Amino acid sequence: MTFIHIPKMGLKLISLGQLIMAFVVLTLSLSPTPSESCNIFEGSWVYDISYPPFYDASIQCPFIDSGLNCLKNARPDKMYLHYRWQPTSCNISRFDGKKFLERHRGKKVMFVGDSLSNSQWQSLGCMLHAAVPNANYTFTSRARISTIFFPEYGVSVMYMKDGFLVSLVNGTLMLDTLSGSESWKGIDVLVFNSYHWWLHTGRFKTWNAYQVGNQTIKDIDVMEAYKIALTTWANWADSNIDPTKTRVFFQGISAVHYHGADWNEPGVQDCRGQTKPVEGSNYPGTKPPGDEVMRSVLGKMKRPAILLDIVLLTQLRKDGHTSIYSGGEMDCSHWCLPGVPDTWNQLMYTILMQNSSFP
Repeated sequence: MTFIHIPKMGLKLISLGQLIMAFVVLTLSLSPTPSESCNIFEGSWVYDISYPPFYDASIQCPFIDSGLNCLKNARPDKMYLHYRWQPTSCNISRFDGKKFLERHRGKKVMFVGDSLSNSQWQSLGCMLHAAVPNANYTFTSRARISTIFFPEYGVSVMYMKDGFLVSLVNGTLMLDTLSGSESWKGIDVLVFNSYHWWLHTGRFKTWNAYQVGNQTIKDIDVMEAYKIALTTWANWADSNIDPTKTRVFFQGISAVHYHGADWNEPGVQDCRGQTKPVEGSNYPGTKPPGDEVMRSVLGKMKRPAILLDIVLLTQLRKDGHTSIYSGGEMDCSHWCLPGVPDTWNQLMYTILMQNSSFP
């Protein structure tokens, strides 16, 4: 039997929704927690109406880009807001923004990468702001770095736009030269990402050659170039990161949904009109080609980064994209907020909080 303590300051009415939420939290707290034997990235999406979004984009978050605010852009269905990630062998705790801020008091968290990193950064900013809605915050943007700062806790949540991680100079990708590594020093939690920019073609492609040392290369396979660039980053991390002071994550590859055949619906062109995830814990389509490259590079690091292995959980969420509710072009690459990126932060939070030696 569970008792809910009501302070002596007076009676407090508790709604049915609050009681349901309390039951869900209690149930999760009594269930097996993540451990080394549980892969929190293997699982399925469970529809749970009692599991509300981490924030209300319309009133609780000033950080969301308008193109990611699907509700504001008139998305009519709401089911996508109530799917929670359920690992196969354990449960994960619901994100506690206040606990995150307390744990990281005086520290800096930086996301480095492309627009998917930007989405995860916006998501974390929203999750923290919703947890302490009355706390002051500042937002600054200088050069490539944007910062959300919570002065009461001394916590900075930063985003640095850097989709390649290596330098791009006059249309040439310098595969052995990092573009912003000086800004990465002194950060307590680093979350890197690089992949989708490497696949750009046509008007979106910003390079026409690669360079390693003094040698310019034009006919190298893009995945080989990607591997060289990631190895450059990995070597920097091995040489410059003190794992007792800084925790390094690498955001896995976020799935796109432009071909229905990938999820056994060959007659479907893209993610338009999708309202439910792929059922179960297996995705019919193949993993992106960069996934194997990424795992290979990370696996050879002397001081391994933690892979936020979001490939499967994003592959299953064909319903979670901004789709025609981006305020612009149809988009099956980016995600609605609130939405899937919130789970990325929940999983990162789980990893950070379960080990007391982490920063």
